[in-house]
Amino acid sequence: MGDAVSKATLRERLRYWFDNTMAKGTAALIGWLALVSLALIVVVSALTMWLTPDEAHHHHGWPGVLWLSLMHALSPGKIAGDTGTAPFLAIMLGASLGGIFIVSILVGVLSAGLRGKIEELRKGRSRVIERGHTVILGWSEQLFTIVSELVKAHASQHGSVIVVMAERDKPAMEDAIRERVGDTGKTRVVCRTGRPTEPSDLDLLSLDTARTVVVLSPEKDDPDAHVIKTLLALAKRAGNHPPVIAAIASSRNMAAARLAGGPDVHLVDSDDIAARLIVQSSRQSGMSVVCMDLLNFDGGEIYLRRDPSLAGKSYGQALDAYATATVLGLRTPRGVVLNPPVDTKIGTSDEIVVIAQDDSLIRLANGTAPVDERHIVPTPSPAPYPERTLMLGWNGRAARVIRYLDSYVMPGSVLDVASDHPDAGSGLGDLTNLKVNVKECDGIDRYALESLGVGVYQHVIVLSDDRYDPRHADTRTLMTLLQLRDMQTALGEKYSIVSEMHDENNRALAEVTEADDIVISDTVIGLLLAQLAENPHLAEVFGHLFDSAGSEIYPRPAENYVTTGVPVGFRTVVESALRRGETAIGYRLAAKAGQPPHYGIVLNPDRSRAVTFTPGDSVIVLAEH
Repeated sequence: MGDAVSKATLRERLRYWFDNTMAKGTAALIGWLALVSLALIVVVSALTMWLTPDEAHHHHGWPGVLWLSLMHALSPGKIAGDTGTAPFLAIMLGASLGGIFIVSILVGVLSAGLRGKIEELRKGRSRVIERGHTVILGWSEQLFTIVSELVKAHASQHGSVIVVMAERDKPAMEDAIRERVGDTGKTRVVCRTGRPTEPSDLDLLSLDTARTVVVLSPEKDDPDAHVIKTLLALAKRAGNHPPVIAAIASSRNMAAARLAGGPDVHLVDSDDIAARLIVQSSRQSGMSVVCMDLLNFDGGEIYLRRDPSLAGKSYGQALDAYATATVLGLRTPRGVVLNPPVDTKIGTSDEIVVIAQDDSLIRLANGTAPVDERHIVPTPSPAPYPERTLMLGWNGRAARVIRYLDSYVMPGSVLDVASDHPDAGSGLGDLTNLKVNVKECDGIDRYALESLGVGVYQHVIVLSDDRYDPRHADTRTLMTLLQLRDMQTALGEKYSIVSEMHDENNRALAEVTEADDIVISDTVIGLLLAQLAENPHLAEVFGHLFDSAGSEIYPRPAENYVTTGVPVGFRTVVESALRRGETAIGYRLAAKAGQPPHYGIVLNPDRSRAVTFTPGDSVIVLAEH
């Protein structure tokens, strides 16, 4: 019994060894076939030499018989031309049958191995060999905006590369980018399938030689946990660490993300920026369009400029310093300040924050453009008054929107929330200036909307309902906008309408409703991430632009600054804004407000050209709210 057990154990060990050998892949399988083929050839040759010595002699002995056996094993069709005795033909038939078996298996092994190799290449698991490339980790709607903007930014650069890694099929990613972005010009987009949270997968991307890394908030449950885990994986890697830009969906996770990423990570608070933009747009029509025009790479961009010749001059004098750029503020050793007091002195180490078409085009002016005092309107800013605002719909950022709105309005202002969302009105806490009322209402029901008496409000905010998928939510928003616009036309009422949407492709449809402003939060976040990916050192500047603590961007009525109906140089507009403690950076023409891509916005205008403003046009300024 003991011997039987020992024999069985030996068989198991041999089988275990054989299984491990076979598991090594295609090369091991081919090796076994080679051994089987060699054994077949040796056996056939030995039988031929033993049983048919005359045929063996005819084929020149062992060398000839070995070659003959090899040919029959590899090419079974050789048997058709054989002649000789019956034993010789039988041995050759056996060699051919064995060859058919071996060749069939070999073809199958090679086919399976080649298919596996193609599948591996299809998944994009090879290491990226690039330098100075931009890496995007994760997949979301913002990716298409980022790639499009980086393609524009690199339009004049040869060899520009964007590398995308996500848990998606490589060809599917390439097809989606090709469909949504189109021609990428001189920029190559390389996709890799992998998990951004795995350091071993990150090693495929040559991060040591990358220019910047962008971490996207994925479209899945608890996206911030995925982003934070990716930041931890990046921090765990050895070697150089390029600047990292990451989008965080919820503000409550910012502290954890900052701890995970370390000091070299620039975090973008998606919820916070979207909420601020919705509030500012509800109070100043066109705000989101101005931000998008400022953030994209189609026109003017923000640069930091150090000019020793401006040291010792005041900020007010610096506004006239450039012929091809518009000054926004200063970057001092203490930090960035936008629209500082007019008498702020510029230090020798200070940098000027400017908007320009390109950094290579920035040049100092030869002289100061004249100011036409006749066309400066000395109208004081209107006194603020309590307002009534209607919010239609509810979502996860609605409470934040209300808290920001509370910091803008006068005491005694009223906000009515009309929604059938079960969480409507929750999470508000103590408000200082707003009185909030919650009403049950279906935002797409015409009779329910009419019962609200919308005409008594100055502003209407339409939020996207997060109970539905983005496509359906946008459809409901469009229906609400159409109902509101039809009610305005029928009743002759006037109130501003700002809406929140997800898909940039729906902007053209939403413009049919003539909404005063449409906030595409995903697009704005994507544009901001693209700007930071290209210019990480501007993170502090953009942080101040979206921070309510300092000066913000406002489109304000042009008639409050200069005379309308007559040609006025932009230098006169700058002077009029300066006397109010504001910095003018451009204007918006109402007649072109519906024309993409700039929607009537002109940033960093030519100061030598006069503009004729009409009622409805806006001057874009940096000012305290």
